[in-house]
Amino acid sequence: MSTARNAVARRAENVGQVQQNDDSFQQPDLRAFVNNMSGELARAVPEHLKPERIARIALTSLNTVEHLAECTQDSFAGALMTCAQLGLEPGGPAGEAYLLPFFNNRMGAYEVQLVIGYQGMVKLFWQSPIAKGLDARVVKENDLFDYEYGLEPFLKHKPAKGNRGRTIAYYAVARTTSGGAVFLVLDRDDIEEIRKRSKSKDKGPWMSDYDAMAKKTCVRQLFKMLPKSTELAQAVAHDETVRTDARLTAIDAPGPYIPGEVVDHQPAALTAGTSSTTGPEDPWAGENAANPAATA
Repeated sequence: MSTARNAVARRAENVGQVQQNDDSFQQPDLRAFVNNMSGELARAVPEHLKPERIARIALTSLNTVEHLAECTQDSFAGALMTCAQLGLEPGGPAGEAYLLPFFNNRMGAYEVQLVIGYQGMVKLFWQSPIAKGLDARVVKENDLFDYEYGLEPFLKHKPAKGNRGRTIAYYAVARTTSGGAVFLVLDRDDIEEIRKRSKSKDKGPWMSDYDAMAKKTCVRQLFKMLPKSTELAQAVAHDETVRTDARLTAIDAPGPYIPGEVVDHQPAALTAGTSSTTGPEDPWAGENAANPAATA
């Protein structure tokens, strides 16, 4: 009898090991879990976004992002709820937000870290009643570019025609309805220092959309000095965090912050206006391991 019990125990152990190593055993659980969240998502999303779309994009991400299907349900639910409450798509071609798996050594499990993309930050800025203009640009070595902080700050950028050379800096400029404007410039070393401190430095949008993430870094730091809408303040607070509480009220209590975008530069005020149009640019002209984004 003991021999039979031992055989059954060994088989159960083997099955458990297979389930632990095979994502296909975990993914159906998360897929069902996402479908069961439809009610909560419907209560959270703003009018312009459908909960079914968030769920559909999330399910697609489970099939395309390595280890995402192995993440804890709590962190997956928290990330989806943050996207829903902010009105951002969690993946897909829009580049508004990304769901990235990170292995928590303390827990011994994968968790979902939400990384808000450049387009997500821009989208939330334009929803603010004080928004008048936002611009983020790439500076090349052959461009005419000069700026100064202090009591009489200024920023001048005239892109070179033809061969602009390699990328040397990024900057962001924001204007408000009150007539004020601020700008922030980050050079090559600034961007790389910030990227290297991020847990997502070698994966996700830093690899596939380097240019967009570099501009987002400028914009994110700039937003810290501006009056913000509730949604924009929540986005800055939740960016690159892990949220394990899917309750609606948890949006006001961000999860553990993973350092990655903290700089000492202070933005300067401007008196002149600037264009509110942004467009894709190349990153460090192939000098980084990251690939440039096709779109920003």
